[in-house]
Amino acid sequence: MRWLVTGSAGMLGTDVVATLRAAGAEVTAADRTTLDVLDVDAVAAAVPGHDVVVNCAAWTKVDDAETQEPDAFALNAVAPSLLAAASRRNGARLIQISTDYVFDGHATQPYAEDGPVAPRSAYGRTKAAGEWATLAGGPDAMVVRTAWLYGRNGSCFPRTIARVAAERGGLDVVDDQVGQPTWTKDVARVVLDLVTAGAPGGIYHATSQGTASWFEFARAVVAAAGLDPEIVRPTTSDRLTRPAPRPPYSVLGHDRFADVGVAPVADWAQRWEAAAAEVLAPEQ
Repeated sequence: MRWLVTGSAGMLGTDVVATLRAAGAEVTAADRTTLDVLDVDAVAAAVPGHDVVVNCAAWTKVDDAETQEPDAFALNAVAPSLLAAASRRNGARLIQISTDYVFDGHATQPYAEDGPVAPRSAYGRTKAAGEWATLAGGPDAMVVRTAWLYGRNGSCFPRTIARVAAERGGLDVVDDQVGQPTWTKDVARVVLDLVTAGAPGGIYHATSQGTASWFEFARAVVAAAGLDPEIVRPTTSDRLTRPAPRPPYSVLGHDRFADVGVAPVADWAQRWEAAAAEVLAPEQ
């Protein structure tokens, strides 16, 4: 099976490429220097010869999207539509990576895969549009939503928290936003498993099980970094002003995995314990 991974140099894309290659797949890794996903002709030339296209390319600067929504829309919605059209023409399966931000964040129980979207930010709106463009490309197209990502290859919450905690000797982290910290390696494994299992098209949620607030996750990170977790203090979102609203509840349900015989990601705390040493390792 031949795979094309766009956004391959990003935190998630790097692990998707590595996971696929470790499984023996033939992978074309395309980053922004080798493929402009907004160039119609370039996309049309890149897709042929591949069985699966995994689109990890995205505008992920949540706050900047509030003032640059057209640019975010181009990368998060137009690019998936171009990849969907090219995939359809060439019989390839498109997998679009999406986000919890497509929901309003006001639920009290995990969001189902088929739950109605109601984004509250420009970023969420553009990602919801990208989902629509992907699923309109054909019945085999797949959207894989994830959230609260961390990994070795790029800037992420744990690396930032560990650095700031060491530099300042203490920090405040919000305790009123709840979600599912998720390792990029686990998302990559889910993508591979879904395709290998021949899972039908549609929407799947690739996040860890269990829940944590950013404060709880920060304490786990600081402890893994060998510091006293008590130096992390709880605060509330209203103390931090940001252009884009953050979902207070970002917990995604995983019911569809049972239907297709794919194992969900384990509890976030267990997976963080497995990931911590790698994610927090000093730069080489």
